Amino acid sequence: MDASVTAKKTGTDARAEALVASYERAGYARVAPAILQPAEPFLDLSGEDIRKRMYLTTAPGGGEFCLRPDLTIPVSRDYLASAQAGKPAGFCYLGPVFRHRSDAAAEFLQAGIESFGRPDKAAADAEMLSLGLDATAGYGLTAPDIRTGDVSLFAALVAGLELPPAWKRRLIKDFNRKTNLAQDLDRLVLGGNNARPEYQGVLAALAGADPKGAHALITDLLSIAGINAVGGRSVAEIADRFLEQSALGASAKLPREVRGLVERFLGVQGDPDEALAALRALATEANMTAVLAPALELFESRNGFLAARGIDLKRVHFSTGFGRGFDYYTGFVFELTDPARTGDPLVAGGRYDGLLARLGASEPIAAVGFAVWIERLAAYGASS
Repeated sequence: MDASVTAKKTGTDARAEALVASYERAGYARVAPAILQPAEPFLDLSGEDIRKRMYLTTAPGGGEFCLRPDLTIPVSRDYLASAQAGKPAGFCYLGPVFRHRSDAAAEFLQAGIESFGRPDKAAADAEMLSLGLDATAGYGLTAPDIRTGDVSLFAALVAGLELPPAWKRRLIKDFNRKTNLAQDLDRLVLGGNNARPEYQGVLAALAGADPKGAHALITDLLSIAGINAVGGRSVAEIADRFLEQSALGASAKLPREVRGLVERFLGVQGDPDEALAALRALATEANMTAVLAPALELFESRNGFLAARGIDLKRVHFSTGFGRGFDYYTGFVFELTDPARTGDPLVAGGRYDGLLARLGASEPIAAVGFAVWIERLAAYGASS
């Protein structure tokens, strides 16, 4: 059945159907995850932007569900429940997602790809960007702006700092929230602990307690109080955040010169080759070459695979401070936008190697993918 016939039957754009058909020919199996999904994975893992725009409902038995706000988590959950779990596998999709939007319809179409279990990470990253560029080309945009970053570089830098584990987790978590990250660094320069005095004893006791026992205690207290969720956060996440505060209350201090290093690191940008050279120079200057070497080697390898796919690296803008609004990204991230307009991406995605373990996999599984905003591309095609 050709793309135009399929499009008429499904109510989708024929170009979108043709796009997904091309992904199937590239070896990605087409899937259609359930629209109604358990809410907890999205509440825990997606990030603030998605969390506050979700459509939630409660089942008669008390379980909380949502209309899927994206397709990465649903495809990941279905993969983990299949016989392919843990093995290399790739999937593509085209279907509606649901998010509150004040200026547009809450239901809109996304196409995309999710790739699991590939050990050749640099090549897989490059393939995602290349296939994303195919999507814009299919709608007539042959030279979109290409913006990229790599969360793993910042994670490697933080791993090399002399800070307690809770503070390292906090800095990485706030990577996408630049105001929060600046406040974290301010707090560390001043000495770390700024908890309210009346909380100090409780936080100190929890910081020294067995983590599982402390988590169970807080969860029980919230349940006794009748609290199921606050601000879109589950009870488990509220407990996690409270325990994190107890750990962050421990004394920690970051020298001002180290803060300066972090800020210089986050200021590196340019095309990927220029950025790589700048990061290597900074790593040498800060005596952090060994700490940053694996992430920089992956960066260099990815650059080679991008060039091999015919992508002109001079067209790619890389920034160490660039991230996306989803908390589960752990490595390479990218966005493709219309150079004639500003604002929302047409195609975006990246690497999320830690997500499947957080969804229940017994060990981390390499994962990378991207989403295509069909309505935005269709609008571009209509106006070009």
